[in-house]
Amino acid sequence: MSVEKIKRIGVLTGGGDAPGLNAVIRALVKTAIRVYGWEVMGILDGYDGLLTPGKIKPLTLVDVRGILHRGGTILGTTNRTNPFSVPRKARGKILNVDESEVAIHTVRKHKIDCVAVVGGDGTLLLGNRLRKKGMAMVGIPKTIDNDIKATDFTFGFNSAVTTAMCAIDKIHSTAESHHRVMIVEVMGRNVGWIALYAGLAAGADAILIPEIPYDAREVAKKIREREADGRNFSMIVVGEGAMPKGGKRIYYKAEGSDKYGRLGGIGNYLAKQLSKYVENEIRVVTLGHLQRGGSPTNVDRMLGMRFGHEACRLIAERKFGYMVALRGDDIVDVNLEDVIGVQRAVPLDHPLIRLAEDIGTEFGR
Repeated sequence: MSVEKIKRIGVLTGGGDAPGLNAVIRALVKTAIRVYGWEVMGILDGYDGLLTPGKIKPLTLVDVRGILHRGGTILGTTNRTNPFSVPRKARGKILNVDESEVAIHTVRKHKIDCVAVVGGDGTLLLGNRLRKKGMAMVGIPKTIDNDIKATDFTFGFNSAVTTAMCAIDKIHSTAESHHRVMIVEVMGRNVGWIALYAGLAAGADAILIPEIPYDAREVAKKIREREADGRNFSMIVVGEGAMPKGGKRIYYKAEGSDKYGRLGGIGNYLAKQLSKYVENEIRVVTLGHLQRGGSPTNVDRMLGMRFGHEACRLIAERKFGYMVALRGDDIVDVNLEDVIGVQRAVPLDHPLIRLAEDIGTEFGR
């Protein structure tokens, strides 16, 4: 693979979708063509596009017209393809096969000098592993969970928080009308950024996050205190990775499987716990993939465009193995070796936690 002179670059989006992906693609394609004179190849469906014939296509200025406001990604994505462990049927069995060389060969075959990998921790980790085997790449951090180290924010997060906040606002009115305890389960995996930001913005009475194991009795106490004060309803926001003190995270079984796979179900689990201590009617709403969909907010559009634009600079400067990141108002370069594999959790002394507790929000501790 020639990297002496950049002529053609590729871009792929991997992992879960997030609002702002198309903003990244648009800015990257426009910058690559208009500023650097490069050709751009779109790699479809994440890493699957490097393993399946016919999944690489040119991206032109025409292809990125009118996509800035669109959710999802025009390139498609998947969070199931790992080039180093691909399930293939052989001799009646399903074996996991290392096809990383196939991915490298595909990049070389299409004369792609560098791949811009847009994704979360897992996608970036795989991209960095492919780099070590010969594929030049730069990273662009993406996740609604906001859990990537070394960047203050990832695009997609603000949109997810806004969607969750608006949903909680609507649920708030029905909770008050029916005098119920409403539990809203939000995404975030093992970190509580979405729950913290959305819960605080929507005025939740309790916010339960993975970083602070909760005591259901403390949450019930908060509900009873509100009742004593004439507030006969309560709003509780819980991150999907939250867990009770001394307990474990809750996973649900995929349909047709006997294995517990994905995080989810903590809202219903919490409802059963609280029913032992309070008499209120308790209802649970799980927002799920609603938080991934829809048009990106202005914040995520701007951040996505800045990331796509600056990724081209990284490529031009041949800073392969680096990713763009937001620090304050600046876009900086970060070595992927320093960030992948480490989740960015909510610090227990975070200013928003102090703010929430000072105004009476319960964290169950």
